[in-house]
Amino acid sequence: MEGATLRDMETSRSEAVVLSAMDYRESDRIVTLFTLSHGKVRGVAKGAKKSVRRFGGALDPFARLSVELVVREGLSSIRSVDIVTVYPRIREDLMKIGHAGYAVELVDRFLPDGAPLPRLFRLLVSYLEHLDSASCSPSDRRFFEANLLNILGYRLSLDQCATCGVELDPSAGRMVGAAGGVLCAVCGRVGIFLAPETAALLARSLGTGRFGAVVFSPAALREAGALLDGAIAAHLTRPLNSLVFLKQMETDIQAD
Repeated sequence: MEGATLRDMETSRSEAVVLSAMDYRESDRIVTLFTLSHGKVRGVAKGAKKSVRRFGGALDPFARLSVELVVREGLSSIRSVDIVTVYPRIREDLMKIGHAGYAVELVDRFLPDGAPLPRLFRLLVSYLEHLDSASCSPSDRRFFEANLLNILGYRLSLDQCATCGVELDPSAGRMVGAAGGVLCAVCGRVGIFLAPETAALLARSLGTGRFGAVVFSPAALREAGALLDGAIAAHLTRPLNSLVFLKQMETDIQAD
Protein backbone atom coordinates (compact mmCIF):
# COMPACT_ATOMS: atom_id res chain seq x y z
CA MET A 1 0.00 0.00 0.00
CA GLU A 2 1.48 3.32 -1.11
CA GLY A 3 2.66 5.53 1.75
CA ALA A 4 2.35 2.78 4.38
CA THR A 5 5.20 2.35 6.82
CA LEU A 6 6.76 -1.00 7.74
CA ARG A 7 5.17 -0.72 11.17
CA ASP A 8 1.72 -0.23 9.61
CA MET A 9 2.21 -3.31 7.46
CA GLU A 10 3.35 -5.45 10.38
CA THR A 11 0.79 -4.36 12.95
CA SER A 12 -2.70 -5.83 13.07
CA ARG A 13 -5.62 -5.48 15.44
CA SER A 14 -7.73 -8.41 16.60
CA GLU A 15 -10.28 -9.30 19.21
CA ALA A 16 -8.73 -11.65 21.77
CA VAL A 17 -9.26 -13.50 25.05
CA VAL A 18 -6.37 -13.77 27.52
CA LEU A 19 -5.60 -17.45 28.19
CA SER A 20 -2.68 -16.93 30.56
CA ALA A 21 -0.09 -14.35 31.58
CA MET A 22 3.17 -14.36 33.50
CA ASP A 23 5.68 -11.75 34.58
CA TYR A 24 8.85 -11.52 32.51
CA ARG A 25 11.97 -9.62 33.45
CA GLU A 26 11.55 -6.45 35.45
CA SER A 27 8.61 -4.79 33.74
CA ASP A 28 7.32 -7.05 30.93
CA ARG A 29 4.70 -9.79 30.74
CA ILE A 30 4.41 -12.82 28.48
CA VAL A 31 0.78 -13.28 27.52
CA THR A 32 -0.96 -16.13 25.72
CA LEU A 33 -3.90 -14.84 23.69
CA PHE A 34 -6.63 -16.60 21.77
CA THR A 35 -7.16 -14.14 18.94
CA LEU A 36 -10.03 -14.21 16.50
CA SER A 37 -7.77 -13.41 13.53
CA HIS A 38 -4.60 -15.40 14.27
CA GLY A 39 -5.61 -18.17 16.67
CA LYS A 40 -3.37 -18.74 19.69
CA VAL A 41 -0.53 -16.25 19.96
CA ARG A 42 2.14 -15.91 22.65
CA GLY A 43 3.52 -12.41 22.91
CA VAL A 44 5.56 -10.03 25.01
CA ALA A 45 3.88 -6.92 26.39
CA LYS A 46 6.86 -4.68 27.06
CA GLY A 47 6.47 -2.44 30.07
CA ALA A 48 3.09 -4.01 30.89
CA LYS A 49 3.74 -3.92 34.63
CA LYS A 50 4.41 -0.17 34.47
CA SER A 51 2.39 1.26 31.55
CA VAL A 52 -1.18 1.95 32.66
CA ARG A 53 -1.89 3.91 29.48
CA ARG A 54 -1.01 1.06 27.09
CA PHE A 55 -2.16 -1.97 29.07
CA GLY A 56 -4.19 -0.70 32.02
CA GLY A 57 -3.89 -3.92 34.02
CA ALA A 58 -5.95 -5.71 31.36
CA LEU A 59 -3.70 -8.73 30.81
CA ASP A 60 -5.44 -11.03 33.27
CA PRO A 61 -6.83 -14.47 32.37
CA PHE A 62 -10.18 -14.55 30.52
CA ALA A 63 -10.26 -10.79 29.91
CA ARG A 64 -11.67 -9.95 26.47
CA LEU A 65 -9.65 -7.37 24.58
CA SER A 66 -9.03 -5.59 21.33
CA VAL A 67 -5.30 -6.08 20.79
CA GLU A 68 -2.77 -4.33 18.58
CA LEU A 69 0.07 -6.74 17.91
CA VAL A 70 2.84 -7.76 15.55
CA VAL A 71 2.56 -11.50 14.91
CA ARG A 72 5.87 -13.33 14.55
CA GLU A 73 7.10 -16.90 14.84
CA GLY A 74 7.93 -17.58 18.46
CA LEU A 75 7.06 -14.58 20.60
CA SER A 76 4.90 -11.87 19.03
CA SER A 77 4.89 -8.25 20.16
CA ILE A 78 1.82 -6.88 21.94
CA ARG A 79 1.77 -3.13 21.31
CA SER A 80 -1.40 -2.04 23.11
CA VAL A 81 -4.80 -3.28 24.26
CA ASP A 82 -8.30 -1.89 24.69
CA ILE A 83 -10.57 -3.64 27.17
CA VAL A 84 -13.81 -5.01 25.77
CA THR A 85 -14.76 -6.53 29.14
CA VAL A 86 -13.03 -8.17 32.10
CA TYR A 87 -16.28 -9.99 33.01
CA PRO A 88 -16.60 -8.28 36.40
CA ARG A 89 -19.36 -10.53 37.77
CA ILE A 90 -17.22 -13.61 37.15
CA ARG A 91 -14.43 -12.05 39.19
CA GLU A 92 -16.76 -11.51 42.15
CA ASP A 93 -17.58 -15.23 42.47
CA LEU A 94 -14.93 -17.83 43.31
CA MET A 95 -16.82 -20.69 41.64
CA LYS A 96 -17.28 -18.67 38.45
CA ILE A 97 -13.57 -17.83 38.51
CA GLY A 98 -12.87 -21.56 38.73
CA HIS A 99 -15.06 -22.37 35.72
CA ALA A 100 -13.69 -19.49 33.63
CA GLY A 101 -10.11 -20.42 34.52
CA TYR A 102 -10.80 -24.02 33.57
CA ALA A 103 -12.27 -22.98 30.21
CA VAL A 104 -9.29 -20.84 29.19
CA GLU A 105 -6.74 -23.42 30.35
CA LEU A 106 -8.58 -26.13 28.41
CA VAL A 107 -8.51 -24.00 25.25
CA ASP A 108 -4.84 -23.16 25.84
CA ARG A 109 -3.85 -26.82 26.21
CA PHE A 110 -5.83 -28.07 23.19
CA LEU A 111 -5.22 -25.25 20.73
CA PRO A 112 -2.03 -25.25 18.62
CA ASP A 113 -0.27 -21.96 17.93
CA GLY A 114 -1.40 -19.92 14.95
CA ALA A 115 -4.56 -21.83 14.06
CA PRO A 116 -7.56 -19.47 13.73
CA LEU A 117 -10.73 -21.19 14.91
CA PRO A 118 -13.59 -18.67 14.89
CA ARG A 119 -16.15 -21.25 16.05
CA LEU A 120 -14.08 -22.09 19.12
CA PHE A 121 -13.49 -18.40 19.80
CA ARG A 122 -17.24 -17.77 19.70
CA LEU A 123 -17.86 -20.78 21.97
CA LEU A 124 -15.38 -19.51 24.57
CA VAL A 125 -16.74 -15.95 24.48
CA SER A 126 -20.33 -17.25 24.74
CA TYR A 127 -19.41 -19.33 27.78
CA LEU A 128 -17.70 -16.39 29.50
CA GLU A 129 -20.66 -14.13 28.73
CA HIS A 130 -23.03 -16.75 30.16
CA LEU A 131 -20.93 -17.15 33.30
CA ASP A 132 -20.91 -13.38 33.72
CA SER A 133 -24.69 -13.03 33.42
CA ALA A 134 -26.13 -16.24 34.88
CA SER A 135 -25.60 -18.60 37.79
CA CYS A 136 -22.76 -21.10 37.58
CA SER A 137 -23.95 -24.50 36.36
CA PRO A 138 -22.11 -27.85 35.99
CA SER A 139 -24.36 -28.52 32.98
CA ASP A 140 -22.88 -25.53 31.18
CA ARG A 141 -19.36 -26.77 31.84
CA ARG A 142 -20.21 -30.15 30.25
CA PHE A 143 -21.96 -28.35 27.37
CA PHE A 144 -18.77 -26.33 26.78
CA GLU A 145 -16.54 -29.44 26.87
CA ALA A 146 -18.69 -31.41 24.43
CA ASN A 147 -18.73 -28.56 21.92
CA LEU A 148 -15.03 -27.82 22.32
CA LEU A 149 -14.16 -31.44 21.50
CA ASN A 150 -16.51 -31.32 18.52
CA ILE A 151 -15.00 -28.14 17.07
CA LEU A 152 -11.47 -29.51 17.47
CA GLY A 153 -12.34 -32.70 15.59
CA TYR A 154 -12.78 -34.97 18.61
CA ARG A 155 -16.58 -35.27 18.41
CA LEU A 156 -18.07 -37.69 20.90
CA SER A 157 -19.16 -40.87 19.15
CA LEU A 158 -22.44 -41.75 20.82
CA ASP A 159 -23.91 -44.08 18.20
CA GLN A 160 -21.05 -46.56 17.63
CA CYS A 161 -18.98 -48.76 19.91
CA ALA A 162 -15.48 -47.32 20.22
CA THR A 163 -13.97 -50.83 20.20
CA CYS A 164 -15.85 -52.95 17.63
CA GLY A 165 -17.68 -50.22 15.70
CA VAL A 166 -21.14 -51.79 15.98
CA GLU A 167 -24.11 -49.39 15.73
CA LEU A 168 -25.68 -48.79 19.13
CA ASP A 169 -29.41 -48.92 19.76
CA PRO A 170 -30.50 -45.36 20.76
CA SER A 171 -32.92 -46.82 23.31
CA ALA A 172 -30.29 -49.03 24.96
CA GLY A 173 -27.68 -48.12 27.53
CA ARG A 174 -23.96 -48.25 26.88
CA MET A 175 -20.79 -48.27 28.94
CA VAL A 176 -18.14 -45.55 29.17
CA GLY A 177 -14.67 -46.72 28.16
CA ALA A 178 -11.47 -45.66 29.91
CA ALA A 179 -10.49 -43.32 27.03
CA GLY A 180 -13.86 -41.61 26.96
CA GLY A 181 -15.52 -43.67 24.22
CA VAL A 182 -18.84 -45.48 24.49
CA LEU A 183 -18.90 -49.26 24.35
CA CYS A 184 -21.52 -51.84 23.46
CA ALA A 185 -22.70 -54.43 26.01
CA VAL A 186 -20.19 -57.00 24.69
CA CYS A 187 -17.09 -54.76 24.74
CA GLY A 188 -18.01 -52.86 27.88
CA ARG A 189 -18.90 -55.36 30.57
CA VAL A 190 -17.69 -53.21 33.49
CA GLY A 191 -17.42 -49.48 34.07
CA ILE A 192 -19.79 -46.54 34.25
CA PHE A 193 -23.19 -46.97 32.65
CA LEU A 194 -24.34 -44.29 30.21
CA ALA A 195 -28.13 -44.13 30.11
CA PRO A 196 -29.95 -43.43 26.83
CA GLU A 197 -31.26 -40.20 28.36
CA THR A 198 -27.70 -39.00 29.05
CA ALA A 199 -26.58 -39.85 25.52
CA ALA A 200 -29.58 -37.90 24.19
CA LEU A 201 -28.66 -34.85 26.28
CA LEU A 202 -25.07 -34.98 24.99
CA ALA A 203 -26.34 -35.24 21.42
CA ARG A 204 -28.64 -32.27 22.06
CA SER A 205 -25.65 -30.31 23.41
CA LEU A 206 -23.97 -30.76 20.04
CA GLY A 207 -27.08 -29.63 18.20
CA THR A 208 -27.62 -26.26 19.88
CA GLY A 209 -25.31 -23.32 20.40
CA ARG A 210 -27.11 -21.82 23.38
CA PHE A 211 -25.80 -22.16 26.93
CA GLY A 212 -28.55 -22.98 29.40
CA ALA A 213 -30.58 -24.91 26.80
CA VAL A 214 -29.44 -28.33 28.09
CA VAL A 215 -29.73 -29.23 31.77
CA PHE A 216 -28.34 -32.53 33.06
CA SER A 217 -29.82 -34.27 36.09
CA PRO A 218 -27.33 -35.21 38.85
CA ALA A 219 -27.20 -38.79 37.53
CA ALA A 220 -26.72 -37.62 33.95
CA LEU A 221 -23.98 -35.24 35.08
CA ARG A 222 -22.06 -38.13 36.64
CA GLU A 223 -22.38 -40.23 33.49
CA ALA A 224 -21.63 -37.41 31.04
CA GLY A 225 -18.77 -36.27 33.26
CA ALA A 226 -17.13 -39.70 33.14
CA LEU A 227 -17.36 -39.74 29.35
CA LEU A 228 -16.11 -36.18 28.85
CA ASP A 229 -13.34 -36.40 31.46
CA GLY A 230 -12.01 -39.53 29.77
CA ALA A 231 -12.22 -38.01 26.30
CA ILE A 232 -10.38 -34.87 27.41
CA ALA A 233 -7.71 -36.72 29.40
CA ALA A 234 -6.99 -38.93 26.37
CA HIS A 235 -5.64 -35.87 24.52
CA LEU A 236 -3.63 -34.31 27.36
CA THR A 237 -0.13 -35.17 28.51
CA ARG A 238 -0.55 -33.75 32.03
CA PRO A 239 -3.45 -32.81 34.31
CA LEU A 240 -5.09 -29.38 34.15
CA ASN A 241 -4.12 -27.18 37.10
CA SER A 242 -7.49 -25.42 37.04
CA LEU A 243 -9.35 -28.73 37.26
CA VAL A 244 -7.72 -29.49 40.63
CA PHE A 245 -8.95 -26.14 41.94
CA LEU A 246 -12.43 -26.64 40.46
CA LYS A 247 -12.83 -30.11 41.97
CA GLN A 248 -11.73 -28.81 45.37
CA MET A 249 -14.29 -26.01 45.16
CA GLU A 250 -17.06 -28.50 44.27
CA THR A 251 -16.01 -30.78 47.14
CA ASP A 252 -16.12 -27.87 49.61
CA ILE A 253 -19.62 -26.88 48.43
CA GLN A 254 -20.92 -30.45 48.79
CA ALA A 255 -19.39 -30.66 52.29
CA ASP A 256 -21.28 -27.51 53.33
